[in-house]
Amino acid sequence: MASGRMEFHARTIMQHANFSFVLPNDVSMAEVKDPRHYDRPTRSLILLHGLTGTDTDWMYGGVAQEMAIQYNLAVFMPAAGNSFYLDRGYEGGNYCSFVGEELPAYIRKVFGCCLSREETLIAGFSMGGYGAVHTAFVYPDTFSACIALSSAFVIHEIAETGRRANSVMPQAMIRDVFGDPEKLICSENNPEQQYRRLRAEGRKIPFLYLAIGTEDHLYRPNQEFCRFLKEEQADFFYEDGPGAHNWTFWNEYLKRGLERVLP
Repeated sequence: MASGRMEFHARTIMQHANFSFVLPNDVSMAEVKDPRHYDRPTRSLILLHGLTGTDTDWMYGGVAQEMAIQYNLAVFMPAAGNSFYLDRGYEGGNYCSFVGEELPAYIRKVFGCCLSREETLIAGFSMGGYGAVHTAFVYPDTFSACIALSSAFVIHEIAETGRRANSVMPQAMIRDVFGDPEKLICSENNPEQQYRRLRAEGRKIPFLYLAIGTEDHLYRPNQEFCRFLKEEQADFFYEDGPGAHNWTFWNEYLKRGLERVLP
């Protein structure tokens, strides 16, 4: 297994962007619980951090290395600040384009990974869970599946109140990230709006795996998004279980999500 941290100049966010990576390129089969994952080509997973996080979070708090070994995954973890992985509409502030387009293109060039839609997944927790869904819906031809854990599906709350309850984000920052709250529900920053558009266009929609802890403060909005997907007869799987907004839950349910989306 190889691991490390790189940076490259990303045009979309107009800065030197960091990302961490893990490659299962010399794994001993004695370490692997289910060798069938090595009967297929290595899949690529773009794994997103949460609010206030960075590219090393899944390396030190999470189980990126273990998941790479057990599931034959090349894992790439970009740093994206507190952007919610959204495009702001100008070069230098386009974080969705960075994660969904520029980073995969760079990975293809340097590592020879992310070669096809079927081989490429995206996942994240909290802000990164929202970002994974949003990015998968913006780039449905890039990602075949999305794993969203404890996702910050806070669009309706912000649209109704202009803020987030118990949020560390100042109100001005929320407005800067998400735009005008009065226009948010009908915008492309709303995953429900994104999904409806993809359906109307007849596009392939990535499979969604959603999970949330029953003691998580984001439990209700995750259930509401689940109800929306059910009403739309979407291709998704949802589960919850005991747990709060922490690494104990995310590490366990990342594994469960990978079991669900990988052949």
